[in-house]
Amino acid sequence: MALFDLPLPELERYLPELDEPEDFDSFWADTLAEARTFDLGLSVVPVETGLTVIDAFDVTFSGFGGHPIKAWVTRPAGAVGDLPAVVELLGYGGGRGFAHERLAWAAAGYVHLVMDTRGQGSVWGGGGHTPDPAGSGPASPGVMTRGVLDPHDHYYRRLITDAVRAVDAARALPGVDASRVAVTGGSQGGGLALAVGGLADDLVAVMPDVPFLCHYPRALAITDAFPYGELVQYLAVHRDQGATVLRTMSYLDGVHFARRASAPALFSVALRDETCPPSTVFAAYNHYAGLAPVRPATEIEVYTYNQHEGGQAFQVARQLHWLRDVLAGLPASESAGARR
Repeated sequence: MALFDLPLPELERYLPELDEPEDFDSFWADTLAEARTFDLGLSVVPVETGLTVIDAFDVTFSGFGGHPIKAWVTRPAGAVGDLPAVVELLGYGGGRGFAHERLAWAAAGYVHLVMDTRGQGSVWGGGGHTPDPAGSGPASPGVMTRGVLDPHDHYYRRLITDAVRAVDAARALPGVDASRVAVTGGSQGGGLALAVGGLADDLVAVMPDVPFLCHYPRALAITDAFPYGELVQYLAVHRDQGATVLRTMSYLDGVHFARRASAPALFSVALRDETCPPSTVFAAYNHYAGLAPVRPATEIEVYTYNQHEGGQAFQVARQLHWLRDVLAGLPASESAGARR
């Protein structure tokens, strides 16, 4: 795929007007307050993985509606004292898989919680283990249009709530320093990381990698690639529901969450990415922490020649060094690659 979106200098200045609903904050405050009426129900069970330097645990906690959400937790074996934690949220269609699949953060000295994704886990990876008990009206394949006529019913209201509760669960784990919790994820996980960044208090860092779920009006205008294509497919049939669908998605837009974040952030973007077009990522990046009293250091890694795979191992290496510097108290803007 050749370059198809705005030129990079225009992307760096791209600050679109927003379609944010007036009751956005009360909608999410009420949603999270309702979720927290359920006991966290944290269960932590050791699992045998064959690993000798990493301890692994099968974790369950209560998400949206009190529904049980699965996760894996890994940590360095024999670590003493409370460790910082990284909560990882997964890409579209994937599930938590196996406890031994994602070891970089634990090997780097963190407690690592990988949240399973309700109702997903059958498109790639090692599978998922968390059902979605909620139903849906007429929908296209995938989850983008489940409950699309009302934000209260939409699938992503449930999943975003699960992700915030995953941070609650990480903070409640034994051996975690609750004041040093970061959140990360790629694609769908990146969009969820932005949502958590805007909804969870006192995170130390947010690391959205080629984030999905951002700037829906722009995405629908310039790409037919799935998963955004699910909305296009739905509206090609339900021709009279465009305004209703866009209103629903405005409650779930990563750009709106990004404005409310206050933690340092490291983004990534791929300039040939049709799945998450660069302008949708830069919309979130350029609006990030726009409502914060003091803007934190915020950076973006640009992968000029890549599509939706983005930086992959290059970006993980970048995150490992960047988060180490953040936790050491170094201004993130002093790290290489800063653009703000």
